Amino acid sequence: MKSMASTSDKILDVAQSLIVAGGYNGFSYADISAAIGIRKASIHHHFPAKAELVAVLVDRYARQAEAGLQSLREQAASPADQLQFYANYWRSCIENAAQPFCVCAMLASEMQMLPDEVASRVRAHFRNLTAWLTSVLQAGVEQGLFQLDTRPEEQAQMLMASVHGAMLSARALGDPGLFIAVVGPEIARLRAV
Repeated sequence: MKSMASTSDKILDVAQSLIVAGGYNGFSYADISAAIGIRKASIHHHFPAKAELVAVLVDRYARQAEAGLQSLREQAASPADQLQFYANYWRSCIENAAQPFCVCAMLASEMQMLPDEVASRVRAHFRNLTAWLTSVLQAGVEQGLFQLDTRPEEQAQMLMASVHGAMLSARALGDPGLFIAVVGPEIARLRAV
């Protein structure tokens, strides 16, 4: 059984890197087969359909993201620090590829073409991220650390759009500095109290 889990994890890892590189429609089971050195039939054994594979991948990614956000709460009591650590995580991803690019951001750019079981999971990930950002912003307001222009939920949406948009722009233009040039002032504006 251990080798099955290991093979499944390898399939998911390769699928994630392929999605980050080319999106949902930018890879096939043949690509995974070539990368891992297993037959396509073996991939179908673990994941009978591509939509199922990507749905499982998004579920795994969402669990990892939730664990990461919970870790931020445990590492930093201050909402301002939590927000800064969140931005720094993505900055390091953009600058040195130390962390994988947000697979849900890539999939969201293809939302109209995604199977429902994948699209619903991507939406759920962004709803969860929005809820986390909202709670951080709300806590920051309550502690006198943030000054918001609008309701915390709306500010969370704007911040999430800034972070993900900056990731995509930095990637598209090959300019890692663009990420912090966009996100840095947004966070500084929130902290201007």
